[in-house]
Amino acid sequence: MTAEGEALVGGMMNAGAVFRRGALVERPAPRNARALHAHLLALKEHGFDAAPSPVGLTADGREQLTFVPGDVPLPPFPGWAMTGSALASVGSLLRRLHDAGAAVAVDTRAEWPRDLADPEGGTTLCHNDVCPDNVVFRDGRAAALIDFDFAAPGRPLWDIAMTARYWVPMLDPGSAAAALYPAGLEAPARLRILADGYGLPAGDRAELPGVVEQATEVCRAFVARRVADGDPLYLQALAERGGWERWDRVQAWLVDHRETFTAALLN
Repeated sequence: MTAEGEALVGGMMNAGAVFRRGALVERPAPRNARALHAHLLALKEHGFDAAPSPVGLTADGREQLTFVPGDVPLPPFPGWAMTGSALASVGSLLRRLHDAGAAVAVDTRAEWPRDLADPEGGTTLCHNDVCPDNVVFRDGRAAALIDFDFAAPGRPLWDIAMTARYWVPMLDPGSAAAALYPAGLEAPARLRILADGYGLPAGDRAELPGVVEQATEVCRAFVARRVADGDPLYLQALAERGGWERWDRVQAWLVDHRETFTAALLN
């Protein structure tokens, strides 16, 4: 424990700037913190208690949230976090978020970040960054979502596609290994498990592979902007994971396997 509190690790956006102090977490506040905090509190009123509760904002531009206890899988991702039951529980948790969000109006006056947002827009506040680093587990099941910095209005299907990118993962085997996922994860079967855990209807299942391709393009553009800005973390990650050739390979792999993914989802 330092004077700042216990440093919490995971993620790239606020690396080294998130600290736990007892029952509270302090982290840099997003620009839309007031609207986001109000939305999180409204979600809780509608039964979604699987997220940190906002406590307040500090004078030096940080937000205070309740600490959510549990296990957060960090790379190299442990086997227990990549089981089928763990994946299904992620889908179920995301469904709970969207069901509660359907009853909460999104503040259209707020400046929601566009970095990873659904380009087609929508009326549900999507998390947009449900990667393993942002899911808290208890007893092998996804129990809570953290880090809503990229939350923005969109389609629930967009949030599922973004989640699939990280949790299936929707990567060719070489790229998955470079991102420190365990070997042997079968993407078509795991995409089906995620969809089943969410309870995704057939019409959305048919669209999901195409939306994953769209989400991958948005994520690539996000990385490109960070690299162009000289962000050292993204420059390092790009170099370590195969550069732009890796992105080319992933996008080609998704197109080549689109029919396989569709069949796994529908049959």
